[in-house]
Amino acid sequence: MRAPLVLLVDDEANLRRMLGAVLASEGYAVTEASSGTQAVEAVRGRRPDAVFLDLQMPGGPDGLETLERLVVEAPGVPVIMMSGRAGLQDAVRATKLGAYHFLEKPLAPEAVLLTLRSALELARARAEAQALREALGPSATLVGSSRQMAEVRALIARAGPTETRVLITGESGTGKELVAAAIHASSARAGAAFVRVNCAAIPRELIESEMFGHEKGSFTGASERRTGRFELADNGTLFLDEVGDLGVEAQAKLLRALEGGEVERVGGERPIPVDVRVVSATNKDLARAAQHGRFREDLLYRLNVFPIHIPPLRERPGDVPELVRHFVALLTERIGRPPAHVTPEAMDALVRHAWPGNVRELANIVERLIILSAQASIGAGDVAAALPPATAHQGPLPTPAERDVVLVDELDRFERTLITRALSSADGNVAEAARRLATDRANLYRRMKRLGIPQGG
Repeated sequence: MRAPLVLLVDDEANLRRMLGAVLASEGYAVTEASSGTQAVEAVRGRRPDAVFLDLQMPGGPDGLETLERLVVEAPGVPVIMMSGRAGLQDAVRATKLGAYHFLEKPLAPEAVLLTLRSALELARARAEAQALREALGPSATLVGSSRQMAEVRALIARAGPTETRVLITGESGTGKELVAAAIHASSARAGAAFVRVNCAAIPRELIESEMFGHEKGSFTGASERRTGRFELADNGTLFLDEVGDLGVEAQAKLLRALEGGEVERVGGERPIPVDVRVVSATNKDLARAAQHGRFREDLLYRLNVFPIHIPPLRERPGDVPELVRHFVALLTERIGRPPAHVTPEAMDALVRHAWPGNVRELANIVERLIILSAQASIGAGDVAAALPPATAHQGPLPTPAERDVVLVDELDRFERTLITRALSSADGNVAEAARRLATDRANLYRRMKRLGIPQGG
């Protein structure tokens, strides 16, 4: 990992030398500029990770003028102002122009290092949030007019403005990140950080450090203090993606943080209060995991205050055409092509596909179709070539509204599969399975009895 690059901008060579020595001793890479003009040129040549900028520099643009240029040339790079004679008005103006912090000269090394670490951590959190938005790509909109998606939007509208903890469930690729981001955007915390933790991607031995931070020297490899995700999300939203993959020890520490509203860094000596709204997501059945001792039941209660379930794409095939048109418009614009026409036969093949990867898979297939298609029109042959051969013609099971048109000799087989799938996803709860199948419990009991399905699913 490369050392963070810090640009020092000051007309006093001695101060640049002193400050550079302090930063270099802590492992930072340092570059210098003696004027605002040189600073702008330096940023254009190599983007730094942070800037220390003197307020008063004679013979050219002063610190505030330079700050205005740096914000344009290097958006997102934290700029820390320095001055020995700054007034409140200067500090306020610098903050409005985008300065991260204001340090008074003479500089205290401890204050310099603490401010720099905090600035870099904030920049990292913002960069990760931007990376998340880019990773979501063209699917970063909740598209679909089905009844199921209308229900999801209604739940987001209810939960968003509250401080309630939300647990989002659904298969991989259904858009759990989008729902979490929408909840944050509709909350009073929308102007603060939205920090994501992929609990499945972090090694178990590092999850505590990642979530709660660590002090320098607290364990082998801890060469500097690290701010955890809880602190980075202070006053904002912490999104715990794949929370079901947390180990038992990490679950216990997460529970303590939620109960106490404070965290303690690894190797730390005092708790740090945090004001964080937690939104979690999982593709696992946490209730069943709790029954088998793999997930703490008391933690589940605290995370699952307001549940939102995102149905898989195969249960809402009517959304497929709208999603396809959405992806075609966005992707063709992104690669600079005119919008492609999807023939009715091609659209029918896409609707009939089972979509085990859900919306994410659909977006990838549409992108593949646009790139591979030499014509302005995408036909059924293009779709058959792009879809996995084993499932190219595998259609979704019929929805309740479609059952009347299924052949009589197929009805029992389809109905049995639908009911057992609903019972399984509802963990054997007949009332919940009936709700998912859009029928009443008495009717479902009658059908189960006729088909020989036990009440346990």
